[in-house]
Amino acid sequence: MGTPQAGAAPLAGAQPHGGRHADWLELFFDLVFVALAAQLSHQLHGDPGLRDFAVFLALYFPPWWLWINIMVSANLFVDTGPRRRLLMLCAMLCLAVMAAAVPGAAGDRGAVYALGYAGSRLVLLGLWWPSTRVTGPGRVARWRPLSYCLASGLLWAASAAVPAPWRYVMWAVLIAGEMVLLLISRGGGVPHRLDTGHLVERVGLCVIIVLGESVIALVSSADHAWTLRAGVVGVLGFVLLAALWWSYFDFGATSAELMFDAADDRGTYLLARDVGGFLHFFVTASVLSMAGGLATAAEDSGHAHLPGGALWALAGGLAAYHAAHACIALRYRRSPVSVAVWAVPGIGVPLLVLWGGGHLAPWLVVLLLAAEAIGHLLYARLLLRRRTATAAHTSS
Repeated sequence: MGTPQAGAAPLAGAQPHGGRHADWLELFFDLVFVALAAQLSHQLHGDPGLRDFAVFLALYFPPWWLWINIMVSANLFVDTGPRRRLLMLCAMLCLAVMAAAVPGAAGDRGAVYALGYAGSRLVLLGLWWPSTRVTGPGRVARWRPLSYCLASGLLWAASAAVPAPWRYVMWAVLIAGEMVLLLISRGGGVPHRLDTGHLVERVGLCVIIVLGESVIALVSSADHAWTLRAGVVGVLGFVLLAALWWSYFDFGATSAELMFDAADDRGTYLLARDVGGFLHFFVTASVLSMAGGLATAAEDSGHAHLPGGALWALAGGLAAYHAAHACIALRYRRSPVSVAVWAVPGIGVPLLVLWGGGHLAPWLVVLLLAAEAIGHLLYARLLLRRRTATAAHTSS
């Protein structure tokens, strides 16, 4: 959870600290999130327009926020009893309902999407309520889950009866209200310290989910086209995704562990909120956008160039991915100059590809983006070697 060049000295293949890992129920829950990610990325196949990107982001945030809230609940309340299992299974059903409604959520399925999310807020109330109490150390004040979960859930259910476009305005206001409650609490509603190892692992697993969806989109599209050019795009797309995986898990996740280890309880909460909750929304959304663009590149591999919307999904998605990691590095208090060294080319190269992509064959677009991702990874590894050599020289 972090940025490939966050400035720490990460260890390749390092495992998260902490004594707990994701349990089988959490991994089962993730499978439903996979289905939702697939539905969303499919909305960006072809030639999406500005409205399609706006709908994609608007429909992705509520399930993302549900996933984050469920993850934090599992982190804080270690319980394998039947009650928690039933609540988690109900949350999975709510997420599955939202996934099924995604293709028409901006139209006639909007009410179903809203009811799915409303149900998830009631599930969260059930997960948090046993820890509530009016007063007492390590307890959560009752007004917090009542406002954050119950009131929000009831209003989301009510939005199902509101006609469009006011329904979507209501959704935006409700999401903003949840954000305000979270921002003003500043960790006051968390009963005890977060398990940082579990937190880093879970967010990393979510990144794996969206990278895996990108691979599935590539394979499915290459299967539909089944030409040599589609195969070339598929191989180059896989190289691009592999480079992103390598840099994220060798450098980003370990940097996050080091930052969490150095933070106190309140600092841990704020890092989890800002980096895990807010900024990783853009990290994962960018990868899902690239999944849609890569699928189109494989399907249209025989064309002279990609549609404009596909270029924005693919090249724009990679630029947004690097921009999100740059924000994470700045949140880690890295100097703007050190961040700019890798962020400017990381953002600039995809934007140049976007600018000239209307004259480039699909395979060449993917090749240039894969080359940028590989260069990004090699630069990170070069920095690591230099830091390792400096540290060895200093210790000797």
